[in-house]
Amino acid sequence: MERSDLELCLEDYFAGQCKAWGVFQDRFGKLRRQFEVDITGTWDAQTQTLSLVEDFHYYDGQEESRTWTIVKQGAKQYSGRTDGVKGTANGIINGNSLHWQYHFALRMFGRTFVLHFDDWFFLLSDGMLINRATVTKFRILIGQLTIVFRRQPES
Repeated sequence: MERSDLELCLEDYFAGQCKAWGVFQDRFGKLRRQFEVDITGTWDAQTQTLSLVEDFHYYDGQEESRTWTIVKQGAKQYSGRTDGVKGTANGIINGNSLHWQYHFALRMFGRTFVLHFDDWFFLLSDGMLINRATVTKFRILIGQLTIVFRRQPES
């Protein structure tokens, strides 16, 4: 059943605490990484800026933190930056979905590769948010990233 009444609003969804679970599969479908993310979001209405602090906990024991600064550019448009993003990430909301694209410098195998991320986020009626990202280099598929987000109750 399709729900046309759902509207995604990044600053509403991510303000406060959020938890996410994700997997990365290579181009052959092989599971390469699993992780959980604790996210703290702060919305500044005056500057139209959403700050997202992401603390990654990989199942192999590695931990990583990343802070996104996302600026609302218009009613449905956003731009964002974080360490590793080359240039600016850009996104457009349409109803319950966000299309978000950027280039990211990722360190692998002792080298740094600049990869293109083409993300689609979908808000579901139960408040879950699903993200499916296609990761490419020179338009060649590297893998797929799938993340499920759930807002956490206020304490």
